[in-house]
Amino acid sequence: MTPKPLRIVIADDEGVIRLGLRAMLEEQGYQVVGEAADGKRALDLTAKLHPDLIFLDIKMPGVDGLQAARALLQDRTVPVIVLTAYADREFVARAREAGVLAYLVKPVREGDLRPAIEMAMGRFGEIQELRGEIGDLEETLRTRKLVERAKGVLMRRDGVDEAQAFARLQKQARDARKTMKEIAETILAREDADR
Repeated sequence: MTPKPLRIVIADDEGVIRLGLRAMLEEQGYQVVGEAADGKRALDLTAKLHPDLIFLDIKMPGVDGLQAARALLQDRTVPVIVLTAYADREFVARAREAGVLAYLVKPVREGDLRPAIEMAMGRFGEIQELRGEIGDLEETLRTRKLVERAKGVLMRRDGVDEAQAFARLQKQARDARKTMKEIAETILAREDADR
């Protein structure tokens, strides 16, 4: 089974650049699903088409490429590659601060596309994985806080020490076939209701 080609949106205010980039991308097996001449349209197309990747020119009328990149990368919905005629440090720094994953200087050479795309997609995957791990850690921390509070309730209410309170939580979770978090939430809800 052949993998589906990456679905790409191109945003550049110069039609000839979009046309050339589309031709190079399609030649390499990518699927261009949308084109935009400004950042607002790029944002709209991204929301509508859910591409796998977006190319944004830095200098566009209205919402520029870096503003659009910041908006897209705030939710980390899609990796962004910036296109620009400017290679100076200021633009590179601004693109990096916006969260852009690759930076191509125009005129784009066909040989530069695949490495930039693969780098951007790889970095995006790593970022998504880290975000998942952070979410898991945050959930673990929330659960730990709930369990600690529930242990405190059991210790006060039943006059037991911390180890006994924890053992009771574990036993209740096993007996009810629920998680420690669910048992802790139940204990805390009852405590709140009794106040």
